[in-house]
Amino acid sequence: MALFGKLFGGSKGGKGPSPQEAIQKLRETEEMLSKKQEFLEKKIEQELQVAKKNGVKNKRAALQALKRKKRYEKQLEQIDGTLSTIEFQREALENANTNTEVLKNMGYAAKAMKSAHSNMDIDKVDDLMQDINEQQELAQEISDAISKPVCFGEEYDEDELLAELDELEQEELDKNLLDIGPENVPLPNVPSTSLPSRPAAKKVEDEDDMDDLQRWAEAM
Repeated sequence: MALFGKLFGGSKGGKGPSPQEAIQKLRETEEMLSKKQEFLEKKIEQELQVAKKNGVKNKRAALQALKRKKRYEKQLEQIDGTLSTIEFQREALENANTNTEVLKNMGYAAKAMKSAHSNMDIDKVDDLMQDINEQQELAQEISDAISKPVCFGEEYDEDELLAELDELEQEELDKNLLDIGPENVPLPNVPSTSLPSRPAAKKVEDEDDMDDLQRWAEAM
């Protein structure tokens, strides 16, 4: 606990660091350990090259290089585990800090909503909504009344109107028939050539017939 207190810069008064301060310290530690990893990886590669170089002509030097390589690899393994622990702790702390901020903002919003509703009475709201609905219904009734056709009290029998219309149509039909009467029918043209004269014998017979008819009439 004392080690973590020193690592995160715990205050003498016992008050822990803020989440932001702790997250920053963890990030700095991660950066330091990452640099240590790079250093150990280079040292491991160097000792491996020394062991290969002296493997035949200087066996003792090669063995010492391999021993150092093993120590570096162990340190590197320990740093890998430490980094994993620190990353997990930092992520958990960041999530906790995020949740804290979210809850804080939600608390602010709840207080603001409570303040906004402090001057509201649910009964008054219900009355207001009822008044609004009544006014909307009244406005709809007025619109419906305005949109209806106005007859000004005059009512007509539809059958009488249809009978009158039939009479008008009949009068119009009769008028049209008169307009196309005989006087308007065009007569055939009189032939321009003279008719042939009747035979003389036929004319004498006709005159005799007329005389006989006259004598018969006088005898009656």
